[in-house]
Amino acid sequence: MAAATGPGDGRIPVLLAGAEAAGAGDAVLLEGDGALPPGAAERFSAAAGSHALGCVCCVPRSDAARALARLFLARARGEVAFRRVVAVTSSPAGRAAVAAAVAGDVLASARFRMAKAPPPAPAQDFP
Repeated sequence: MAAATGPGDGRIPVLLAGAEAAGAGDAVLLEGDGALPPGAAERFSAAAGSHALGCVCCVPRSDAARALARLFLARARGEVAFRRVVAVTSSPAGRAAVAAAVAGDVLASARFRMAKAPPPAPAQDFP
C-alpha cells in the first residue's frame, strides 16, 4: 500500500537535482567521490551489487537506501536538521538507484518520497 503524497505527507522529499539546488536546510545525497558539503550529507555508489535471491527481508539493501537510512538516523538523533534531501547524481544509474531505493526499499519508502522537480524558469525574450 503506497503512502499518500501531498501536503499531508510527512515523508521527507528527495529531489534529483544538481548541487546548486541544495540550500540551507537541505541534506545532500551524493553519488561518487566528490567533496561532501558541510552539514547533513552522505555519499552512495550506484554500482550494482550481487543479486541475492530471497524474500524482501533477506535481500541486501542498496547503497542508496543505506545512505538515506544514515541521513534519517542522524536527523532522528538530532545530529543534523533538514527538510528535504537533494540527490546529486552523476549518472543515469545513480538516478535510478535513488528512485529505486525510495520506491522499493521498505524503510526508505516509509521515510522518504520523491519530490517533483520544480518547473523550469520561463524563457525570457531579450530585446
